[in-house]
Amino acid sequence: MASSGVRNGVGPRMSAKPDRQGFSATPKTAAGKQRLSSAAGGAYRRTSSGPLPSRAASDGVSSRVRVAVRLRPRNAEELAADADFGDCVELQPELKRLKLRKNNWELETYEFDEVLTEFSSQKRVYEVVAKPVVESVMEGYNGTVMAYGQTGTGKTFTLGRLGEEDTAARGIMVRAMEDILADITPGTDSVSVSYLQLYMEMIQDLLDPVNDNIAIVEDPRTGDVSLPGATVVEVRDQKSFVDLLRVGEAHRVAANTKLNTESSRSHAILMVNVRRSVKGRTEMDVSISGENGHSSSMMGSLRPPIVRKSKLVVVDLAGSERIDKSGSEGHTLEEAKSINLSLSALGKCINALAESSPHVPVRDSKLTRLLKDSFGGTARTSLVVTIGPSPRHRGETTSTIMFGQRAMKVENMVKLKEEFDYKSLCRRLDIELDKLIAENERQKKYFDDEVERIRADAQRRIAEAERECKITLENEKMKYHQEYLDSIRIMEEKWKVHQQSPKKQNKEAESTSNNTGEVHNLLQNEKMLRQSAEDEASDLKNQISHWKKLEATATAEVVKLRKMLDAEASQKEKLEEEIDVLRSQLLQMSMEADETRRSLDKGDGPGKIFPGLDSLVSQTRGSQPREQSNGPKQPIAKLFEQVGLKKILSLLESEEPDVRVHAVKVVANLAAEEANQEKIVEAGGLTSLLTLLRSSEDETIRRVAAGAIANLAMNETNQDLIMDQGGVTLLSMTASDAEDPQTLRMVAGAIANLCGNDKLQTRLRGEGGIKALLGMVRCGHPDVLAQVARGIANFAKCESRAATQGNKVGKSLLIDDGSLPWIVKNANNEAAPIRRHIELALCHLAQHEVNSKDIINEGALWELVRISRDCSREDIRKLAYRTVTSSPTLQAEIRRLGIKL
Repeated sequence: MASSGVRNGVGPRMSAKPDRQGFSATPKTAAGKQRLSSAAGGAYRRTSSGPLPSRAASDGVSSRVRVAVRLRPRNAEELAADADFGDCVELQPELKRLKLRKNNWELETYEFDEVLTEFSSQKRVYEVVAKPVVESVMEGYNGTVMAYGQTGTGKTFTLGRLGEEDTAARGIMVRAMEDILADITPGTDSVSVSYLQLYMEMIQDLLDPVNDNIAIVEDPRTGDVSLPGATVVEVRDQKSFVDLLRVGEAHRVAANTKLNTESSRSHAILMVNVRRSVKGRTEMDVSISGENGHSSSMMGSLRPPIVRKSKLVVVDLAGSERIDKSGSEGHTLEEAKSINLSLSALGKCINALAESSPHVPVRDSKLTRLLKDSFGGTARTSLVVTIGPSPRHRGETTSTIMFGQRAMKVENMVKLKEEFDYKSLCRRLDIELDKLIAENERQKKYFDDEVERIRADAQRRIAEAERECKITLENEKMKYHQEYLDSIRIMEEKWKVHQQSPKKQNKEAESTSNNTGEVHNLLQNEKMLRQSAEDEASDLKNQISHWKKLEATATAEVVKLRKMLDAEASQKEKLEEEIDVLRSQLLQMSMEADETRRSLDKGDGPGKIFPGLDSLVSQTRGSQPREQSNGPKQPIAKLFEQVGLKKILSLLESEEPDVRVHAVKVVANLAAEEANQEKIVEAGGLTSLLTLLRSSEDETIRRVAAGAIANLAMNETNQDLIMDQGGVTLLSMTASDAEDPQTLRMVAGAIANLCGNDKLQTRLRGEGGIKALLGMVRCGHPDVLAQVARGIANFAKCESRAATQGNKVGKSLLIDDGSLPWIVKNANNEAAPIRRHIELALCHLAQHEVNSKDIINEGALWELVRISRDCSREDIRKLAYRTVTSSPTLQAEIRRLGIKL
């Protein structure tokens, strides 16, 4: 597409002008949050680039990719070389316009969202390019900031400058994290960081260099791209983040070229994940009615907390360059090819999106897969293109400007990443339930203890009263009985005396009458005492009756307390039922939300109906190539859904060679997706592929079938099935018969994947897997040798892991099969993948003491010493040094030879 411009001062080449408000820091006002209803489906569109409106996670907001252009000042070399030439670029920042000089009389004019001169400060660049994206990320939207341009035009300076000496020179990464940390709440929010590089189409972890082949995983339901194998570090303060950036930059690959003394040879990707809790009332208030019709005082409303999850991706692309200008050669040339291929794939995707093409080739490169959400996805994207002023690089400058012009036509549908935190709500309800149960149990125990105390006290008092009354009655009875006996005895004695002395009768008659009066008085006293004893006994009986009444009252109170406990138990059962109802309502609402999200993700428009697999086969039989067909290409996923896996697998047994070739290619493409592998194995696809490998003589079928088996061999469960069905024997036979390097590469990749399983090593070696792997080195092709080296490294790593876990193992099976001479020979191979895997294999073999003598006899000790000194990879260098210094046998040989580490 042509960019907007003016040729020779005549009219513009494009009538449509880009929106100039994309990079202005719009304040959070009502005007900035105005939304317009679009004609298609009632989608909301923004009138400015201020903070996005708070919508549900399923709503979308259209947002165009915003592009700014930044001009680098002339350096000393350009000032000396271009002294006789004027700058090929003329900036008009007040008009958001750039003029590119083609010659002395012809200019081309381009308009951008922002034009930054060579005098623009780092703070100005951050505020107009990245700050609106960072503000959107803090509100729950995904965001991307990316730099694109020729090598040496200041991309890394714009994005990744740490500014430790001069704070004004800080780049977008440091300033963005500073704003994010200033806006979060430490108690409820969290920020985590991953730092990666895409080098030679391999995703490597800059924070953990050992993790050098991270897989890309796509959610089959939402299409979101993630890297579960990457290191994630939670960031608490700015200093720790700067330390992480410093560690990552130390591991990033760089080289000296003619265009830049320290040119980045990889794409750096910083991923910042922000998780924020939203405070305030939610839109879900569920009232719980009690028995009297009013809302329950304990749980009047249900307010599940809302969590917003967003991601900021900052991408520092490696510079596009021409080989003749950069002077790349050898390994640097291979790096330049890989960089140009990935940037070319990115340009194709942006062209397809700008032209509204029905097919966007995002799978052509891992870079385009990682940026799938940034261009044409759900993230708000800002792009800064960097250019130089020198007319010697006019071609690269023009290419960079045209890339930015095409990117301005890409529309993203920005979505709010917001969800209800049902787990937090359930935890809160469980805590509340535990509190109620504990309080109920505490009250019940208190009531039981109080009733038991009252009962024991009443029984104790009654027993004491009965015991005292009984003792008193017995004492009084004994006292009165003794007095009565004494009186009778005295009277009998007096009567005897009176009978024995008649003479004295008259004399004593008077005294007798007196004694009778005394006896009568004693009897009266005894009656009075008895009456008082009876009165006291009556009082005691009254007291006993009173205590019995108290006992009855205590019993009634116990009955009342028991009724209260029964009521509390009933209330507890009702609360448990209410909580069960609430949980079911929460589950139902979660299911409804998922169903609504799925329906919105599917869209309202009807999809295209693709013909079946028979039509695909018929098209492949025709003489017209697929590239020249006028009909739309059928995606493998659509073909898989409409035709069915069993029909596709049945075509593998077709008698027509063309049908078998195309069927096995479809199965191989399906096996490349992890989500389809289990279905292929369950439907018998693995058995069919092994059968083809055994019976077919067509080289194409054998190559594609071996590639599909290699993809299935990445799963541990499938590895056992491959071994059980004789897959290693078939792969070994194919390796001995095949001559095509690509077929050997596929077979070597499958065996290399099986070598990484600890449980299969003995069986793998017994069925000839190691010998087949070593036999393929006869091909000499670098790709085949790289897979052989990877298999040997996996096998050696498993043996080393078994030794470190304390298992009793003998000498390495690799050494028994004669692989050590080849390992020593290729330890210093020119190809980096081969050399890296061989170095790792040699370090793992040397970790087991039983292999030390073979290491010394084959001359591998010198390679270990060289690796510990000169290896470009710091992690492998440290591993080699640790291995050499920890082995007594190797240490003794080093001392004997006088080698200094």
